[in-house]
Amino acid sequence: MKRILLIALCLLCTVGTVSAYGLYLVCPESVQSGVPIKCTVDSDFPAGTTFNLVLYQSMYTATMIRTQAITVQENKNTQYIIFDTAGLPGGNYKAEIQYTGADEGRLRSGSKTLQLITIVDRSTDIEITSPVSQDLEDALRIEGELRNGGSAGVEIEVHGPDGRIFGPQWIQTKASIKNNAGIFTQKVDVTTTGDYTVDFTDAKGYIGQKSFTVVNPSAQPMVSATTASAVTAVKTTRAPATVIPTPWPTTAQSPLSPLTVIGSIAAAGMLLVLLARHPE
Repeated sequence: MKRILLIALCLLCTVGTVSAYGLYLVCPESVQSGVPIKCTVDSDFPAGTTFNLVLYQSMYTATMIRTQAITVQENKNTQYIIFDTAGLPGGNYKAEIQYTGADEGRLRSGSKTLQLITIVDRSTDIEITSPVSQDLEDALRIEGELRNGGSAGVEIEVHGPDGRIFGPQWIQTKASIKNNAGIFTQKVDVTTTGDYTVDFTDAKGYIGQKSFTVVNPSAQPMVSATTASAVTAVKTTRAPATVIPTPWPTTAQSPLSPLTVIGSIAAAGMLLVLLARHPE
């Protein structure tokens, strides 16, 4: 009887071992912002089993950033998952494997399905002092300073419309007396207009990326405001206004009444009679 119980116990242990599977997630604990997060996933689940690897931003609540499906292959080889961090702010994140079916109950003890990750944003350590928009005939001038860089140098790599055109190459930095910043200047000759990016790295690791735009020189010379006013001023000739003289005021004449006319005639007649009677 004891022998039968022992055999049954062994069978149960064997079944339990066979039905449990391992799932192991490994990601870096910390990366610089702009550097991809490279995770590995190992599993002995049956081929065809699919999981989702999800990247969350951990703040007051978890916000899903990206997700990637993982399907177990027949050879059970390690799978590599890469999450791009370009544009992600610094802070705390987590990568987590989620099940698409009822596989969680078959997970073996010791499996790891969650990884906390810190993204360190150093992009503000670089300050660009040269114009970010430059004429083709004078481009590309990369000038600025690295916070606390001193004279340790900085590595740059330049990409343009046609791919990488410079670096990665270390360039000299000069320590600022004021704040020990590493002042740098580098001229990279370019022959094509468009957008260019410069990646910065120092001994501590990746710092960040800065963008420049190269344009054709203006075909028209710049016109000053004074010249523009003189050119655009147009004289308008207008016909002189016709002046109509104001007439002098005239005295209004009242017509004579008939009695006045008759009286005048009678007086003249009497005067003639008197002259006739007394000539000389």
